[in-house]
Amino acid sequence: MTYLHSSSRLFYIIFFFFKPFRIFPFLNNSQGSNMNSSLAIILAFAFLFNSTFGKPVQYSSLPQLSSRQQSLFDCLSAYNVPTELVSSPDWNSYISPYNLRLAYVPAALTLPTTPQQVSDSVTCAAAAGVKVQAKSGGHSYASFSSGGQDGSLIVDLQEFNSISVDSSTFVASVGGGVRLGNMALALYAQGQRALPHGTCPGVGVGGHFTHGGYGHDSRLWGLALDTIVAMDVVLANGTFVHVSSSNYPELFFALRGAAESIGIVTTFYLQTLAAPSSVINFSVDLSAVLSSASTVANAFLNLQNFVLTSPLVNRNISFGIYTNGNTFSLAGWYFGDQTYFTNTVLPAMLNGFPTATPTIRSLGWLDSLVNEAGGQLQEPLSGYSAHDTFYAKSIVTHNAQPLTLAALKSFWGYVINQGRSSVSPWFSIINLYGGIDSQINVQPIAPSSYADRDALWVFQAR
Repeated sequence: MTYLHSSSRLFYIIFFFFKPFRIFPFLNNSQGSNMNSSLAIILAFAFLFNSTFGKPVQYSSLPQLSSRQQSLFDCLSAYNVPTELVSSPDWNSYISPYNLRLAYVPAALTLPTTPQQVSDSVTCAAAAGVKVQAKSGGHSYASFSSGGQDGSLIVDLQEFNSISVDSSTFVASVGGGVRLGNMALALYAQGQRALPHGTCPGVGVGGHFTHGGYGHDSRLWGLALDTIVAMDVVLANGTFVHVSSSNYPELFFALRGAAESIGIVTTFYLQTLAAPSSVINFSVDLSAVLSSASTVANAFLNLQNFVLTSPLVNRNISFGIYTNGNTFSLAGWYFGDQTYFTNTVLPAMLNGFPTATPTIRSLGWLDSLVNEAGGQLQEPLSGYSAHDTFYAKSIVTHNAQPLTLAALKSFWGYVINQGRSSVSPWFSIINLYGGIDSQINVQPIAPSSYADRDALWVFQAR
C-alpha cells in the first residue's frame, strides 16, 4: 500500500493542529469544566519539549541499500524521473526540514516536472513498498513533509511553480509547489487579485490550502480552502484526475481538509478576489494586563463577549494576540473606515484592558502582507533555507462553547507563573477565527472535510 501525506500539515496557518478532545477524552466535557486544564496543557507540553528536546536531531546514515530501495531506484531510473539520492551533492539541502528537531532521512527524493513524473514516482514507490510523501513548501511543524519517518520517497513539487489568472473568470491556476509570498505577488500583478491565506511567505500552498489556510482576511473571505474550485490530482494508484464539485465530488470533498490521505495536488484552481485598495493595520501593546492572572482573564473574557455579542463586530475585523509571559500584544486588520474604527470599534474592543496607545495606519494590500510577514514576500523557487528548532502544540475552541473565566484564569496563570520561569524561549499566539459574521464559520456551497467550521479561538504554543 502507498501512503500519502501533505507537505505542510500545519497549524494552518500557518500551523500544526491536533484535536485534543479526541485524543484526551477527559478534556471532552460539555460544560467546559475541564477546559481550564486543557489550555494549560498545551503550554506545559511546549515548555517541556522545548527544554528537553529542543536540540536538532542529527541525520542518521542510511544503511546499505535494501532490495526495496534498489527496486525503487531502478524503477525511477527506468521512467527517467529526476531523482536525488544520498550520494547527490545537494542531498542535505533538499532533505533539511523546516523544524530541525524532527529530521528524517528519505530513501530518495524526486523532482518531477510533469504530472506523469509525479504518477511514476507514486507507482514506483507503491511497487517497491515505500511510503510516499508529497512536499510543497516543506513547512510542516512535525516534518510530515520529510515523511514523518526515515525511508520515505519524497515527491518534491518545487518545479510546479506556475501562477496564472484567467482574465474573464479570475480563477487562478497555481502549481502545487508555489509558496504563499510568490503567489500573493503574482496574483496582484495579474489584475490586482488576492486570496485569503497565511502570513508566512515561505509556506507552500499544498498543505496550507488543503488543511484550511487562515489569514487576517479569513473572517472576511473564508479560509484558503474555501477558494478551491478545482484541483489536478495524482491518486495513490497513479491515476491523474481533474477534481471539482461536479467531477469526482467525493474526492473534492475529501481533498479539501484531508488531502494527505487521498493524493498529490499538482495544480490548484482558486477563485481570486479583488484586492482591497487599503487595509487598516492596527496593533497595541497591552502588556500591563499581565499584572495578574485574574486581571488578564477578565479582560480576555470581555474581549470574547465583544466578538460574540457586539453589534460593532462583523466580518471586516480580524486580530490575533501574542504573548511570551512578559508581553501581551494584540494586532490585526480592519476593512473599512479608519476614523470609525479608531473612534468606535477599537475602544469598545479594548474595554477592560489597561489604557494603551494603539498604532493604526492604512496600507495597501501588498504592504499589509509585507507588514504581517515582517519582511519581503518573494521567496526562491529552489534552495529555500529557513529553519528553526521547536516543539509546538495547538488547540481549537468553539463558538458553541466559549471559554469560561475559570479556563482563562488557569491558562493565564500558567503563562505568568510557569511561563516566565521557562528555561527556553517560547510564545503563544491566539487567533480569532469565529465570532459574529465570521466567514470561516460559514459552510461553503460545496461542503468539505475540514473539521473546525465552528472554531472561535485557535491557540498555539511554541
